[in-house]
Amino acid sequence: MRIFSGIQPTGRKHLGNYVGAIRQYVAGQERAVEAGGDAIFCIVDLHATTVQYDPAELRERLYDTTALLLAAGLDPARCVLFRQSDVQEHAELCWLLCSVTAHGDLNRMHQFKDKSAQQRELVSAGLFLYPTLMAADVLAYRATEVPVGDDQRQHVELMRDIALRFNARFAAEREPVLVVPEHRIPEVGARIMDLQEPTRKMSTSSSSVEGTLYVLEEPAALVKKFKRAVTDSDNEIRFDRAAKPGVSNLLELLAVARGTTIADAQASMADARGYGDLKLATAEAVDGLLAPVRERYAELRPDEAAIEEALGAGAEKARAIASGVLADVREVMGVGPRR
Repeated sequence: MRIFSGIQPTGRKHLGNYVGAIRQYVAGQERAVEAGGDAIFCIVDLHATTVQYDPAELRERLYDTTALLLAAGLDPARCVLFRQSDVQEHAELCWLLCSVTAHGDLNRMHQFKDKSAQQRELVSAGLFLYPTLMAADVLAYRATEVPVGDDQRQHVELMRDIALRFNARFAAEREPVLVVPEHRIPEVGARIMDLQEPTRKMSTSSSSVEGTLYVLEEPAALVKKFKRAVTDSDNEIRFDRAAKPGVSNLLELLAVARGTTIADAQASMADARGYGDLKLATAEAVDGLLAPVRERYAELRPDEAAIEEALGAGAEKARAIASGVLADVREVMGVGPRR
């Protein structure tokens, strides 16, 4: 077993990031250790350069994100945690994989369409090639599993296609060079919705501030947002994503925070006096989930030297793996001198 996933160092991380990605990373770390495998996690700062950004803020957000991952439970002694730009194999492998990446596939990517529509001055080639770099991130480590949120399903399908196409073209007469990974999407909480627009996914870039629950949100602010969460007018607490999106979102959040099923969360509210009780119960459960992370983050974030040390050690481990894979890719593609 080898798990790989990456997270952008942009924006304040919200509950959707925590449930769909960060919490999966911690669980994956433990599964990998138990299985005698590897868990590799990357803060993808190269991806962050594909849209307009502030360089100084990028570095600060990278430290923020790393501290948050550590606070959530990632342990550099039990996993590989590194900064993407410290391992140059990612960029070279991206370019080499462009030879087996179809222009039409990239043009159909939902994220490219959404993000390019938001760019006022320049839609960069980097944004278009973002999925190929994401494929390189994973394929450079021959990862077998990619823990992601539901919104990244299309990207994982593309990297699978790229790996299959590469092996068919360059390694048809030998053992496959690249491993075709599988995605791992949480059964509950795969799509956390905006509290104010419950038909819209919670997002760092496009959600409302009032409808977004940040991982480092203070308890009072968190409760206030839950109290203002959009529900409906009939006062019946039941899960029905189509007919009752706001109530369904609250029930799913309650289930996620408690670690139960949605059915159990709904049953627990059988004696509730109305939506107010549901909102309060969900707020308390979510705060209980996030409080330990907030406290640990406050301890870790000030020590940037320790964060850099952890990232540097992780980069050495990552390069030791990725350099061998890249050498195999270069060999079968006829790039560079013979080995």
